[in-house]
Amino acid sequence: MQTKYKSVLLRGNLLIAAVLMALLATRTQPLIDTLLMWLAAAWLGLTALLLTFDHRRPATLPWQLLPSLLLAALLWGEPGRHVTWLWAWAMLLMLPQPRWVLLLGSLLALATWWPLKNLLGLEQWVLSGLLLAALMLLGLSRALDLRARRQNALRRARLVPGLPLWPGNRLLGDLILERKRSLREGVHAELLLLHTPRHRCWPLAQRLCRLTYRFERCYRLDPTTLAALLTSRDPEQADTRRERLWRALEARGPARAIPLAGLLSLDDERHALSHQSAGLWVIKGADHA
Repeated sequence: MQTKYKSVLLRGNLLIAAVLMALLATRTQPLIDTLLMWLAAAWLGLTALLLTFDHRRPATLPWQLLPSLLLAALLWGEPGRHVTWLWAWAMLLMLPQPRWVLLLGSLLALATWWPLKNLLGLEQWVLSGLLLAALMLLGLSRALDLRARRQNALRRARLVPGLPLWPGNRLLGDLILERKRSLREGVHAELLLLHTPRHRCWPLAQRLCRLTYRFERCYRLDPTTLAALLTSRDPEQADTRRERLWRALEARGPARAIPLAGLLSLDDERHALSHQSAGLWVIKGADHA
């Protein structure tokens, strides 16, 4: 199933949950509970309408934090009335989220289960705790599985649809393959590194992709560093093309161009780029690093 269809299904489920939560809010008597349920309904509705659910949106966004806090407040306020909501903790752990949110959710689940001892009695309290722990472990395993799948997808997926912009963790492997290919075919290949302010990274990345050939790849190494593997017939053509590309990019930060035959360490080149003055530096020798 394609991502867009999964997104539509998830949006629909969230909207249905928002409507059900709103109906519950209209039937709840205590004012504080009513407010909490209306907040939860508003959060579900806004999440369905505003968030983009695809692999390019980071799963590190703590969008699960608000419902965890709302659920904890609901259980602390009226535990006898809302004790069945205790099982919702397992569902909140199912989707990928930052580790600190997972830890906070687990601690909140423990903190809302512990005061139920007097309400449930010892035997039911212990049994409910064991069942809750088992369900939360199942939810956590699901979240970790989804996180692993997303990371695998990110290693294979382009960052911008239709453009050859790839995650930075692909660059090391592609450097080895491109170096072997350039030696085998007798062409000149070089690595272009660009440093840019964070707010200009995506516009510059898209411009870089459009100015390179379709068979060449560009990479986003971090929020301020871009890279591209450029291929030319010979060093003379590479010089001409590089200057034309640099003028067309209108980049304001530092940049380095390193022939793959003389590239010793990608980390060293990135470190040198971060301490370099503005402008394009062309590295000619193999003893520069």
